[in-house]
Amino acid sequence: MNKYFNEVKMNFGFGCMRLPMNGDAVDYDEFSKMTDTFIENGFNYFDTAHGYIDGKSEIAIRECLVKRYPREKYILTDKLTNDYFNTEQDIRPFFESQLKACGVDYFDFYLMHAMTAKYYPKYVACRAFETAIELKKEGKIKHIGMSFHDKAEVLDMILSEHPEIEVVQIQFNYADYDDPGIESFKCYQVCEKYNKPVIIMEPVKGGGLINLPDEAKEIFDKLGGGSYASYAIRYCASYPQVFMVLSGMGSMAMMEDNLSYMKEFKPFTEKEHQAVVKVRNILKHQDTIPCTACRYCTAGCPKQIPIPDLFACYNAKKQYKDWNSNFYYEIHTSGAGLASDCIKCGKCEHVCPQHLPIREYLEETAKTFETE
Repeated sequence: MNKYFNEVKMNFGFGCMRLPMNGDAVDYDEFSKMTDTFIENGFNYFDTAHGYIDGKSEIAIRECLVKRYPREKYILTDKLTNDYFNTEQDIRPFFESQLKACGVDYFDFYLMHAMTAKYYPKYVACRAFETAIELKKEGKIKHIGMSFHDKAEVLDMILSEHPEIEVVQIQFNYADYDDPGIESFKCYQVCEKYNKPVIIMEPVKGGGLINLPDEAKEIFDKLGGGSYASYAIRYCASYPQVFMVLSGMGSMAMMEDNLSYMKEFKPFTEKEHQAVVKVRNILKHQDTIPCTACRYCTAGCPKQIPIPDLFACYNAKKQYKDWNSNFYYEIHTSGAGLASDCIKCGKCEHVCPQHLPIREYLEETAKTFETE
């Protein structure tokens, strides 16, 4: 996919949401060494956002990358996050503060951050897309994009209304591939439909696809080599519409492992795809709610609870313990019912083909997400 952005080298990016730390501070010495190793191996794409590491990520980029390398040596992506603007007039000053924090005159990519159906109207009302177009004309942005966390139909709507979006960043990994709460592959297919290059975030699902159950590890071990992270990252990078896979590397060991298979990248083989399907099935059946997402239960729910989506969040939380589960729970309950809104009418259980005790599962889901 690099034919779209010739300045980007290779298909592997340094995600700076997770960096080496020394207590509460970014370890600049270690980050500098990792940056050097990354660039020496032919890579140049760095991704940050203002909220990453409580604002420390952008500053670390300035100190460990920008001050140490000429601007043409690296590609830098930053983002416009919902929390940092409330009006159209807020956007430019915030953008300028990001340029200053990073120590650059322009961003190669600037993304509308963590877009959902809930946040999209605010970006529209504040003319965020139009402002990005103006900044691009001024040379302060090279490419306009969007990072996205919602259902495929929402992504389709946004891309149909904003053809200026050049690239889309989605959560995608082999576990979320057909997850009804995330719809990774469906979102990927929407990007294909609009011919938008795809940036992958969370390829190892916050580390969840490294800490696999023994049964799953055995399947990969039989392939004869490669870390568990390697299968997760190479899986994502093997999709033709994918132009960049991000990895949040918190140590030199992680960096070296990632580079060992991404420098001389080899696409997934059929045998590896078959292994991933087996691993995915194992993960699906780990002490979780066996919901098939047929959605028979949702039509008659008097409280409009998106039951399958909330169960998908519950399963992901139990399996991977990642922060995204809470984020998606908020997405799915925005404008809909919470798990705790269940009035125990039983209509859902009456139509459930799996005969699940849905009311009990909703209670457990509410305890998991609404009492933290």
